[in-house]
Amino acid sequence: MEFLSSYGLFLAKSMTIVVAIIIVVLTIIAASSRGRKEHEGHIEVEILNDRYEDMEDTLKSVILDEYQLKQLHKEQKKKDKLEKKKKKHKSADEARKKRVYVLDFNGDMKASAVTSLREEITAILTMVESSDEVVIRLESPGGMVHSYGLAASQLQRLRNQDIPLTVAVDAVAASGGYMMACIGNKILAAPFAIIGSIGVLAQLPNFHRLLKKNDIDFELFTAGEHKRTVTMFGENTDKGREKFTEELEDTHQLFKSFVSEHRPQVNITEVATGEIWYGLRALDKNLIDEILTSDEYLMAQRKEADIYSISFTHKKNFMEKIGFAAESALVTVFDKIWNKVQGRDNYKA
Repeated sequence: MEFLSSYGLFLAKSMTIVVAIIIVVLTIIAASSRGRKEHEGHIEVEILNDRYEDMEDTLKSVILDEYQLKQLHKEQKKKDKLEKKKKKHKSADEARKKRVYVLDFNGDMKASAVTSLREEITAILTMVESSDEVVIRLESPGGMVHSYGLAASQLQRLRNQDIPLTVAVDAVAASGGYMMACIGNKILAAPFAIIGSIGVLAQLPNFHRLLKKNDIDFELFTAGEHKRTVTMFGENTDKGREKFTEELEDTHQLFKSFVSEHRPQVNITEVATGEIWYGLRALDKNLIDEILTSDEYLMAQRKEADIYSISFTHKKNFMEKIGFAAESALVTVFDKIWNKVQGRDNYKA
């Protein structure tokens, strides 16, 4: 018993020393990283033509027989040789092949993806030409007005340089998402993609009666008549509610004017009701221009254009990497426990 007690004490001391060393090391690394100004991330480029060709080659290698494959290889060699000869004798004045730059925007409430979007558009603008095209695959149910206003402004940078912009919506572009979409020269949508919701929403709980019931006072001090209209903890007044509603109506009016400016073919009075429409109905309302998925649109261009997927990857700092590793470990442990509970594991306890 005495041995176990001594061993436990030794183990506790050892663990304390190890934890202290880890804390010191992490503190030193964090302090040193603050002094270094590092790049926030980098641009990654994928040639989508190559991806499509790899898919095609994989299917051919399985489906076609040996003779058919040999014939295809011969034909491909002839095409490659002819293409090489054309490039060799091509004059500097001849028009180059069209380039299509593909961006992905997956929106959340705060339009967080705008941080990457601004970098991606900046990169494209360094060498894009008016004969090229930018396609953005947009997915967003909307969110904060100012955040999506900034995201729309980033897309406007392309329009200001007369760069053709196509917006493809495969699932949803509503509210702030549609604010972004209407910047495009052309809007495509899948048949059942959710489009529209040109409206403004605000909601908040009020705990005033709960606080009053428990004899808890809440005091709010402001300078300016309308610095605070409604509050979560104070008693809301009819005057405050009226002002708050007025601000919502003003935001809605700005939203309607924005859509009308970029899509004059839309009957704004008819569609600015906060409703949503599926792709097929949105086409009838002129909210979109064509029923087509992003995959169909890009596949149709792969023979005539060079297609590039552009993405900005953020560089994680040390603490973010530690957090990601910890999160992954927790997820792994949870999955194992869940599989154990469900009886889907292959190991014995």
